Amino acid sequence: MPRRHIHVTGAAEAPLRAALRALRTELAIPEDFPAAVLAEAEAAAKAPRLPSYDATDLPFFTIDPPASTDLDQAMHLARRADGGYRVHYAIADVAAFVTPGGALDAEAHRRVLTLYFPDGRVPLHPAVLSEGAASLLPGEPRPALLWRIDLDAEGRRVATDVRRALVRSRARLDYAGVQREIDDGTAEEPLALLRDIGRLREALETERGGISLNVPEQEIVETDHTYSLAYRAPLPADAWNAQISLLTGMAAADLMTAAGTGILRTLPTAPDGAVARLRRSAHALGVDWPHHVSYADVVRSADPTNPRHAAFLQECTTLLRGAGYTVFTDGHVPTPAVHAAVADEYTHCTAPLRRLVDRYAGELCVAAVAGDEPPEWVRAALPALPDEMATGARRANTVERESVDIVEAALLRERVGEIFDAYVIDVKDHEPSVGTVHLEDPAVVARIEGGAAKLPLGEWLRVRLSEADPGSAKVLFAPA
Repeated sequence: MPRRHIHVTGAAEAPLRAALRALRTELAIPEDFPAAVLAEAEAAAKAPRLPSYDATDLPFFTIDPPASTDLDQAMHLARRADGGYRVHYAIADVAAFVTPGGALDAEAHRRVLTLYFPDGRVPLHPAVLSEGAASLLPGEPRPALLWRIDLDAEGRRVATDVRRALVRSRARLDYAGVQREIDDGTAEEPLALLRDIGRLREALETERGGISLNVPEQEIVETDHTYSLAYRAPLPADAWNAQISLLTGMAAADLMTAAGTGILRTLPTAPDGAVARLRRSAHALGVDWPHHVSYADVVRSADPTNPRHAAFLQECTTLLRGAGYTVFTDGHVPTPAVHAAVADEYTHCTAPLRRLVDRYAGELCVAAVAGDEPPEWVRAALPALPDEMATGARRANTVERESVDIVEAALLRERVGEIFDAYVIDVKDHEPSVGTVHLEDPAVVARIEGGAAKLPLGEWLRVRLSEADPGSAKVLFAPA
């Protein structure tokens, strides 16, 4: 969910933990659920609204990080007789547990999103639901919104259906294990098809001009009382799995636009100035970007295992600024209503345990397929959802940004005064002595200021660490 993933491995030092606790306090993060919310969640977990349609015969599997227990999605993939494919994608049915207007619903609207800190997360829903009764854990029957999406031999969508169903996952898989099974040829067909379908959908993404950012995760690791920070590159299986979610989000957008009521995830095309700034960052990091090559093509050619390319991919997330949600009713679909990175109409609908808007998008799609009017509680909530999601996103972005700063400060706090090799990847237009540097070792991106001369954008520079304080979440360099 976050754009910049960072987590702590091993026993984190006390100053880091203390700084993260202080950040939670400063941002008034609602970690504990009120008693009324917990009571309602406990009751809902024992008596969810179960669907009549039984799809527990389908052997679903989930793919998530090893420690994840809030499992929103499960899939089953199969070949069709005509040479195409069938994607069954089960999404946790949060509405089976949450009563509109109740305490649990109100708390979800207050939280909006699950928040991710390096040392843990602050969930959207109580654990009894998000990690228990509503999570698609293996071996347990669960209410779900069951998508059935048929594809032709090229991976193009030819039919879509979604309905409420009872499902049961058979296996809980992780990305590394999935990649290993597919690479060594031991994966059974439902899993092996993830690569086939994922690659077909990636090719179609390229064809329509879309782009997926495979942003590496930053990881801080404690070993023998010392710390290191490095990038962990995503696996191909991460991207193939993401393509199934994108496919569903695009199918959902089509259902809602055809029905005339919905909420889309939209992103305007990046302005020329933002792309020009990113091009300068690419030059600074040694990423080859010829003038005749598009932004999408250079991103696809970037190698996330290369530290400089990893830093560039992180900088690419700046072009995602401006993303929001667009509501439409009574057939008045806005134009344009496209997500620039997807290069098509798209919505969020596959992570309802962790994102508020997905519960509403799912309800709209079920109603559209059934030919019904959306429930009144959905229609009543739609006008306020874009602002609610924007407020939640601002808080999540602050958590993400400040957490990264805290972790980097904790890593460097014993090294104030040391000299590092860095590349100047950004310079402020109106303050040319202030900018951003990327260190190759450790994997740190931080502010630089204090010199009298203009910073040499795109060039190598020796820098001195002048400040690193986890308490203030501040890392600052100066020209050496």
